[in-house]
Amino acid sequence: MERKERPFDVIGQLAALRRYARALVRNSDDAEDLVHDALVRAFEKRQSFRRGGNLRTWLLSILHNANIDRVRQNRSITRRHDKAAIEADQSLPAGQEHAVRLQQVRDAFFDLPEEQREALHLVAIEDLSYQEAAASLGIPVGTLMSRISRARAQLREFEAATPRASHLRLIGRNGNESS
Repeated sequence: MERKERPFDVIGQLAALRRYARALVRNSDDAEDLVHDALVRAFEKRQSFRRGGNLRTWLLSILHNANIDRVRQNRSITRRHDKAAIEADQSLPAGQEHAVRLQQVRDAFFDLPEEQREALHLVAIEDLSYQEAAASLGIPVGTLMSRISRARAQLREFEAATPRASHLRLIGRNGNESS
């Protein structure tokens, strides 16, 4: 017999949980572990979920708190940053300009302080309202807005400082490229 109503449909939230976890920990394997831990916690605490509540916000909040607990337990933020830097150094440079630019923007996003990165991710990528994102992070809405504002300002500074490659070349009258 099939149930028509699925009020606790965590399967439908997996993509959002994985994206947010990846933004938090910067490593696919660690992100999957974090999602798994959050889902175990959600399953264990499913009785505390209010019927009619926002399941996505509740799960993102659990994921956020699971990440904080992990950071506090193993104090490995520095190790993860070093590991991510090593992996980035080992990658081959992209052949297409847009791939290089995308990597630069991604790196700029990951260079944001963690509080700003997670706030911007929830609002800009997960499309949560300020209230929902603030509830997920357990902070006041004003604090969330401040973090997002600082993150956007830092990304604008990055954008202004990044040189643009031009596809146009100057050709002199004799048909040779100008220096």
